Amino acid sequence: MSPKTADVRKYLREFLCDPRVIDIPWLQRQLLVNFVIAPLRAPKSAKQYKEIWTHEGSPLLIHSQNLKTKLQQKMGDDFVVELGMRYQSPPISEALHKILKTEGLRKIIIVPLYPQYSASATSSSVEKTISLLQKKDVIPPFVFTGPFYDNPLFIEAFTKTWKKKYKIEEYDYFLFSYHGLPERHILTASKERNMKCNLNGCCDAISSQNYFCYRASCFHTTRLFAEALNLKKGTYSASFQSRLGKDPWIKPYTDTTIIEKAKSGIKKMLVFSPAFVADCLETIYEVKVEYARLFKEHGGETLHLAESLNSSDEWVEALEKIITRN
Repeated sequence: MSPKTADVRKYLREFLCDPRVIDIPWLQRQLLVNFVIAPLRAPKSAKQYKEIWTHEGSPLLIHSQNLKTKLQQKMGDDFVVELGMRYQSPPISEALHKILKTEGLRKIIIVPLYPQYSASATSSSVEKTISLLQKKDVIPPFVFTGPFYDNPLFIEAFTKTWKKKYKIEEYDYFLFSYHGLPERHILTASKERNMKCNLNGCCDAISSQNYFCYRASCFHTTRLFAEALNLKKGTYSASFQSRLGKDPWIKPYTDTTIIEKAKSGIKKMLVFSPAFVADCLETIYEVKVEYARLFKEHGGETLHLAESLNSSDEWVEALEKIITRN
């Protein structure tokens, strides 16, 4: 992929035509994506991608490739590490092809790099991988690692990374911003697990019932990080960004929260994005550029983005342990 409008349009069509992303009937989805969203959104998104593009290419792809290289070095010759993107290149099919050609292959460990579980991200990647494996004559034993939002290794890796780069005492508010989802995604998943979801108090604590609830797991992630960073009550909260369309998405919204905090007198805000293990358009541009501007427009002074794990040594070490324990 490149930041050219045509390439961005192609990516949007593949991404948004996934029925787990836009969960409406096939014909409606095709018409909406191909004749409304992709044509209108592609030029704007292309402009944003150009803002964050580097001479090496996409930040997300660069971080992911660096992670793959460092993880291979860490794990040694007993493992083969490959990278597969759910959409565009390098595709999951290419990664699986390379792995299945490996001499002495005994088991495949598949790691969806989404800390919190969601049907639109995790399930989509799992479904795609299984569909590709089903086409093979020889299918070695395989296992998927689960959500790791409450894994102490994940929490420690992020906490160490942040503490090295940011002085917590310099900020007066901390916002944990997660990628949003339509409310119907949460409600549909809750019905499947026989849960009574009101998109409110039921997310205040994590349990065996709501362990796979995206909204509940994001709030739980926030609590774990707040404890690890010794944040005082009242100085942090969680919110959800990147809304698309007019349907209601899970709340509170990040842009609304930022405006409210700026108007209330908050001057220096640090924004964490623990739903992303690598920095991308949603963090580098949406948070670092758009939300920083929004914060200043409503009375704030400084809004900083806390960098993601990317290919940090802390993340490589944590991921190696997460993988080898499966």
